[in-house]
Amino acid sequence: MHKLLTENPGEKMILLGNEAIARGAIEAGVAFGTTYPGTPSSEISLNLFQMSQETDLYFEYSTNEKVALEVASGAAVSGVRTMCVMKHVGLNVAADPLMTLAYVGVKGGFVVLTADDPFMFSSQNEQDNRYYGKLSGLPILEPSSVQEAKEMVPYAFDLSETLGEPVILRTTTRINHSTGIVTLGEIRPRVTKGDFVKDPFTYVCVPAVSRKLHAKLLENIEKATAISESSAYNFTKGGGLWGVICNGVSYNYVADAVKELNIEDKVSILRVGFSHPMPEKRIKSFLKGCEKVLVVEEGEPYMEEAVKAFAQEEGLTLPINGKGKDVLPRLYEFNPAQIRECMGKYFEVPHTPAAVVDTSDVPEIPQRPPNLCAGCSHRATYYAVKKAVQEEGLDAMYPSDIGCYTLGFLPPLAMADFVICMGSSVSSSCGFSKVTDKKVIGFIGDSTFFHSGITGLVDAVFNNHNLTLVILDNGITAMTGHQPNPGVDMANFNLSGYGRISIEELVKALGVRHVTVIKPYKLKKSIEAIKEAVKYQGVSVIISQEMCTLYAKSLKLLKPRAFKVSDKCKNHRDCLNELACPAFFLEGEKVSIDPVSCVGCAVCAQVCPENAIVPLKSEK
Repeated sequence: MHKLLTENPGEKMILLGNEAIARGAIEAGVAFGTTYPGTPSSEISLNLFQMSQETDLYFEYSTNEKVALEVASGAAVSGVRTMCVMKHVGLNVAADPLMTLAYVGVKGGFVVLTADDPFMFSSQNEQDNRYYGKLSGLPILEPSSVQEAKEMVPYAFDLSETLGEPVILRTTTRINHSTGIVTLGEIRPRVTKGDFVKDPFTYVCVPAVSRKLHAKLLENIEKATAISESSAYNFTKGGGLWGVICNGVSYNYVADAVKELNIEDKVSILRVGFSHPMPEKRIKSFLKGCEKVLVVEEGEPYMEEAVKAFAQEEGLTLPINGKGKDVLPRLYEFNPAQIRECMGKYFEVPHTPAAVVDTSDVPEIPQRPPNLCAGCSHRATYYAVKKAVQEEGLDAMYPSDIGCYTLGFLPPLAMADFVICMGSSVSSSCGFSKVTDKKVIGFIGDSTFFHSGITGLVDAVFNNHNLTLVILDNGITAMTGHQPNPGVDMANFNLSGYGRISIEELVKALGVRHVTVIKPYKLKKSIEAIKEAVKYQGVSVIISQEMCTLYAKSLKLLKPRAFKVSDKCKNHRDCLNELACPAFFLEGEKVSIDPVSCVGCAVCAQVCPENAIVPLKSEK
């Protein structure tokens, strides 16, 4: 049995934040779930998906976040408790249905989990999704600990049903990926079947209906504001004249700083966990008891702007600061030392920062940039494309996309020139092909193609753009942890009853006339096929098929066959300088291969001009 299905209220478990959130959903009686995987939210989806195999919980990996939210909306308006999980940029994709679903409302509790990523550990931006609360008019909850993350989920479901609206649960990477002790609660029974009662004048959002629904939404915002005022997740600690207003993980840093600066008797802390609508009356009352206030929040000045507006409405003139050159940045994550220093300076508290450890006698730590795995088929594809383009004498550019293959932007591969969001490689290639004289070759992964690359390819075919699209089909959604996508063989998950979409058949059905399937480990054949594709005038598609090596290894489909650099080596280093596989290393001046890392793809053996790279077994 999955550990998160344990029915033993009061038992304590050490859980990852994302595991705690999944457990909170189970305790809330969630019966329907959808997702598109994205770090830092992925483990929530993984645990719910695993538990769905043991229970009557329905959980699916949807094609993209918009689809996930729309699928979930059907269950929620039918009265079933539903959860939709995504990372912060995923909510951009799902924003279209979210904005109107806020008008329509729901019957069963509906929680939309959005995981923000300050510092961009695994993201292309660090947008602050609290603004989606303002934009949509929906409540937002923000936990400050792993335990609270679990507790907030049932509260969010109850709140959703009280208001008849979706509720946004906003986390950050530091909450999602922290580990803490969690006390289990009771598991409510799941209600897996609902009923949709037809009511076009509530559910069909033509303008006349939406005008009425918008008025209803504004009434709900007033109800939510009243609930926020009395919510236990908005609380005050301490009674001093120096005020700190904070949220999320920042609350922990503030609490630690108050103790370390020895100013417990001088500081009042207002922790805001129900952050939209903001608890206006509570904040105004808090401000009246303060001489000066510091707003501590990662990301944008979301709370700071509201707090200053509330102060102005009350005619208060006390100093209120948060973001600024000499206070706190809008960039990246905070840390405890940073908050302690900021509070000490802002409240003019003498303090001695912790001594910096002298590391002058320690060698500089080598940089380890993210890299494609040893034997990754993407590396072979990039090499083959680069060689084909060189041999054809083309001046090419390479729009790329979001996935493992984005790491191909680093030297020596250097095969990504433009990346902005999921699916952008295809659409931006259309623009580049029209306004530049370069040969445009776009790269997109299989999961990303299903997510949002298909429509760009339709546009390319319809407008007869001149480009080549390389679809990197490694048989799984690899970057976020080997989740399924519509092209995956679900038998590998020991699951049946799923369909499977052929990328080749789909591409041909879209009207692409030149479609080529390559096996990238076979370099010579791949290079020749790529040459033909890039010479084609119009839209050509290359589908590079080779299973992700880590996924193949997990399925025990990878036969270990390490290679070695033999004495034939003339030290040209083509293998090292053109492929940069992490299995290579320099032993003195000689290139060597780590037999543990090597997966036996044999790409380097085909690149070596002396045929000096051979299987280890051949030397026995």
